[in-house]
Amino acid sequence: MYIHTYIIIIVICLFVCLFDYPPSPKTILGEIPDEEQILPRKDYESLDYDRCISEPYVEVLEGMDNKKAKKYEAVHWMMVFAIGVTVGLLGLFVDFFVRLFNKLKFTVVGDSIEKCSDKGCLSLSLLELLAFNMTFVFIASVLVLIEPVAAGSGIPEIKSYLNGVKIPGIVRLRTFLCKAAGVLFSVAGGLFVGKEGPMIHSGAIVGAGLPQFQSITFRKIKFDFPYFRSDRDKRDFVSAGAAAGVAAAFGAPIGGTLFSLEEGSSFWNQALTWKVLFCSMSATFTLNFFRSGINFSKWGSFQLPGLLNFGEFKCPDGDKNCHLWTAVDLAFFVLMGVVGGLLGALFNCMNKNLAKYRIRHIHPKAKFIRVLESLLVTMVTTIVIFAASMLGECRDLSTPTAHNTTLAGSEDINSTIRQFFCSNKTYNDMATLFFNPQEAAIHQLFHQDGTFSPVTLSVFFFLYFLLACWTYGVSVPSGLFVPSLLCGAAFGRLVANVLKVKLGMDIYSGTFALIGAAAFLGGVVRMTISLTVILIESTNEITYGLPIMITLMVAKWTGDFFNKGIYDIHIQLRGVPLLEWETEVEMDRLTASDIMETNLTYVYPHTRVQSLVSILRTTVYHAFPVVTENRQNERDFMKGNILISNNIHFKKSSVVSRAGEQRRRCQSMKSYPSSELRNVCDEQSAAVEPSEEGEDLLQQMLERRHAPYPNLYPDQSPSEEWTMEERFRPLTFHGLILRSQLVNLLIRGVCYAENQSSTNQPRLSYAEMTEDYPRYPDIHDLDLTLLSPRMIVDVTPYMNPCPYTVSPNARISQVFNLFRTMGLRHLPVVNAVGEIVGIITRHNLTHEFLVAKLRQHYITI
Repeated sequence: MYIHTYIIIIVICLFVCLFDYPPSPKTILGEIPDEEQILPRKDYESLDYDRCISEPYVEVLEGMDNKKAKKYEAVHWMMVFAIGVTVGLLGLFVDFFVRLFNKLKFTVVGDSIEKCSDKGCLSLSLLELLAFNMTFVFIASVLVLIEPVAAGSGIPEIKSYLNGVKIPGIVRLRTFLCKAAGVLFSVAGGLFVGKEGPMIHSGAIVGAGLPQFQSITFRKIKFDFPYFRSDRDKRDFVSAGAAAGVAAAFGAPIGGTLFSLEEGSSFWNQALTWKVLFCSMSATFTLNFFRSGINFSKWGSFQLPGLLNFGEFKCPDGDKNCHLWTAVDLAFFVLMGVVGGLLGALFNCMNKNLAKYRIRHIHPKAKFIRVLESLLVTMVTTIVIFAASMLGECRDLSTPTAHNTTLAGSEDINSTIRQFFCSNKTYNDMATLFFNPQEAAIHQLFHQDGTFSPVTLSVFFFLYFLLACWTYGVSVPSGLFVPSLLCGAAFGRLVANVLKVKLGMDIYSGTFALIGAAAFLGGVVRMTISLTVILIESTNEITYGLPIMITLMVAKWTGDFFNKGIYDIHIQLRGVPLLEWETEVEMDRLTASDIMETNLTYVYPHTRVQSLVSILRTTVYHAFPVVTENRQNERDFMKGNILISNNIHFKKSSVVSRAGEQRRRCQSMKSYPSSELRNVCDEQSAAVEPSEEGEDLLQQMLERRHAPYPNLYPDQSPSEEWTMEERFRPLTFHGLILRSQLVNLLIRGVCYAENQSSTNQPRLSYAEMTEDYPRYPDIHDLDLTLLSPRMIVDVTPYMNPCPYTVSPNARISQVFNLFRTMGLRHLPVVNAVGEIVGIITRHNLTHEFLVAKLRQHYITI
């Protein structure tokens, strides 16, 4: 009967997930539009992993001797260690209170069930269980109302952050408090959720906040700590904190490091690997030290490495015919990987539809509706658990369980066996799985020699599958690792029962339970390298490496045929502009000029205050190219206006070296017949007079190619009323300056008067420029009465004069790899003669945007 049930499930999975199949190539051609496609939102900001090499930063580098460099490195290592220890103590706090609440609940309800089984008052026991669970979940849901970002596991948000997307509130102290406290009550409330995912999110918040020594929640408390004031440093610490969270959750420091590398980080460096591993080790051994001392009263014994430990897999003593697994079993592991991938795809498909329904019908309504949904899920889950336990089979207790008798704590595995509604010397197999913490149920499936009936395992898997899918996404802190492991372990144990009873095979049931857990979890989250190492470290059995790796690879390949992993699905539903590892091959039909943004808002090296204020208040851009115009009769303008004169002088000092280099390379460029540069050189050599040593060489070349162009005074702001000719005037590119830098300069009064030289402008140090990180003041905070609108700001000392740039002819794969690998926020597109023609941001490289541009490309052809 149960085999037929699983065949039906697989058929349903194939039928349902085919509707969630990735778009065919016809979609790119525009023949089959996807009406329900969720496009990336443009209100998400990007992190800037690239350093701004401004003059204040260069001054810091020049003043950095070996002693200061070693001091900085020592502080960095101290912060990494502090993050690891803090995450370990956080894991201890979460574990202690979850165990306390679960022990209180199960003791009270268990005693009530034992008494009421004979007296016929089981409804009272059900009410007690409902009271405990709904109270705990209500508290967890209210905490999420205080900080909505604390809902869920937090892994999609942290993955997005490490990919380079800044999600508001994701690493705030208030989010940390709501997440850490809320997960206690959501797990203790009987929901099918885990605490491992929230641990990863909490660890990332610790990594983001601890090295800053400041918080917006306690904004009045400030420390003089000038280190790590950039997105680059913060993102590295978040990587370390997330890895420490994995290490504390599973006792897997190497797996945590690989998780941070595989799932999150888009940009990585060799030095960071060692620091992240050290942070993970610190978290693991801090948690291990205190848990071992508290549970076993043996301080320094290090017997409990993580919050979730699978125990030791070994055959009974004296049984020489027992093997954990054999080569023959690999064939069954591959089949289990296929089924796990199918079931994971079905789980993701169902959860995606539920998430869409919540986005459309629950989230827009009043906030208390989310609390009511959480209480509804809790009530249904509690009633199902109670009713299913009454239908469990009574199994014989005489089966020995001596080969592994210790759980993650100090209790014996037999102490978690439930005898509800059964006579002496028997136990209720369904209640043993449902009326225990999820970690204890996993241990039962991994290590309990007593058999679970196939009907019990089938019913348990079916109910747990549906309820876990419904639960993931409600407004409580919730993880998905443990529910997926438990659901998969029931599937694997069912397969072991079939092979033992029907085929008479001599197999180790715990191995099949472990492989089933890996198959289902891999089918849901689609992780390979890191998950393999995490499971190996959790089992402490290296011989499981090959079967776990094969199972996870097969599960991922099978699931990817139908849809994405659960975390990628939720990232897409939120409209986060996530960048994948690489682009599709056909995207190389596009170039940088096809996807760049051409409507630029720029500033001049010397610009009036009124122009900067106007630009900052009327645009939402976070970076502005610093440019100078290529105009005729510059000497006439230099005579009449000191502002224009300053800009022209700056341009000439910046481009004269480029002009000289251009002239020296002319002969070599002529060897390229089809090159644009050959025409440039020919025009240049025919037109340039040898009067002055390269003074106007590039300028005359540009004027001859693009003249005539109207002149725009630098004290005028860009206008939407410009003509097409004005919009595409040639602009020599000199660098990039950020919005936060411009606002900082205006608020601090960094400017000079018209009748003064720019050398009279006040200078800001690097510490002053980064003092307000990460929450810089807004342009609307500026008091205009303190500044004269005719004052001039020289932005050249504070701009980045050497950002990464690309040619308009660069292929998309080159642009994408440069942008993602270097962690850029803005990528200027500069032509062969130094003119900026566009700019590329994260949104120009998302899959949806590239597909739309490729569709236009095909239509044009």
